[in-house]
Amino acid sequence: MPVTLTTRVDDDLAKLIDDIAAKEGMDRSTVIRRFLTRAAKDWLIERSLKDYEEGKITLWQVAERCGLSLWEAVSEVEKREIHVPYTPEDLEEDLEGI
Repeated sequence: MPVTLTTRVDDDLAKLIDDIAAKEGMDRSTVIRRFLTRAAKDWLIERSLKDYEEGKITLWQVAERCGLSLWEAVSEVEKREIHVPYTPEDLEEDLEGI
């Protein structure tokens, strides 16, 4: 069930939102919902990739947490230039497997 949230924004932001709504043929609420959805998803991806970079979770877990495919998660890693947590121990383990 939808929940109503109320917040205050400055006049410049309200005008920008109204301008976007007019150009896109949407009402103000739709524009705000779309922006909030996009910002929340972006935050979730950023937070999850930080956890990945710190070695707290795997890339598969990033994908699951964010509702992405593994390849979309890889693309986000590349796009955001995330350091892949690959240790010398990981390399040794991989070499032993070969």
